[in-house]
Amino acid sequence: MGSRAADCRERHRLRRGTAARRSSGAVTEPSTAAGLLARLRLRGWSVAVAESLTGGLVVSSLVGVPGASASLRGGVVAYDTAIKQSVLGVDAALLGQHGPVHPEVARQMAEGVRRALSVAGRSADVGIATTGIAGPESPDGQPVGTVHVGIATPDRSSVASFLFDGDRARIREAACEAALRAALDAISE
Repeated sequence: MGSRAADCRERHRLRRGTAARRSSGAVTEPSTAAGLLARLRLRGWSVAVAESLTGGLVVSSLVGVPGASASLRGGVVAYDTAIKQSVLGVDAALLGQHGPVHPEVARQMAEGVRRALSVAGRSADVGIATTGIAGPESPDGQPVGTVHVGIATPDRSSVASFLFDGDRARIREAACEAALRAALDAISE
């Protein structure tokens, strides 16, 4: 895996902004992962990650920061829809009705990974989840570049939805950066 993919260092832009959040299009800096881990350490919090379309890029970005083990519990690559249900506890009816690329699926993945990576009966404090369509084709008719990022904390859960431009690698890198940024924003509020 190239350093660009590991660090999520590609420019990205949204193709549409109607139901999706707009991105600044700025180059991703490795400081996003470092900033998230620093904020987690200040709070004494842990983080767990559930990834579908990003396939480990988010965890890899966090692991690339020295001292990540102080806060990072680990990650689950739930690429198969059945793993979203069996490991992360995503509702089977939701998956059956809407498929794996849906905002509520991202939220449930984030909540589920907090529980799945519990240590000594204590859930991870923050759950990050990614689901979407990186292309080159869409399996369900949603636009390629559709991404949902779920964030769950002890206080609340949220979902940010995006529509990114680019090829498969660019979409995955943009989704990685969006997930790291959303988590940092959520715990900085």
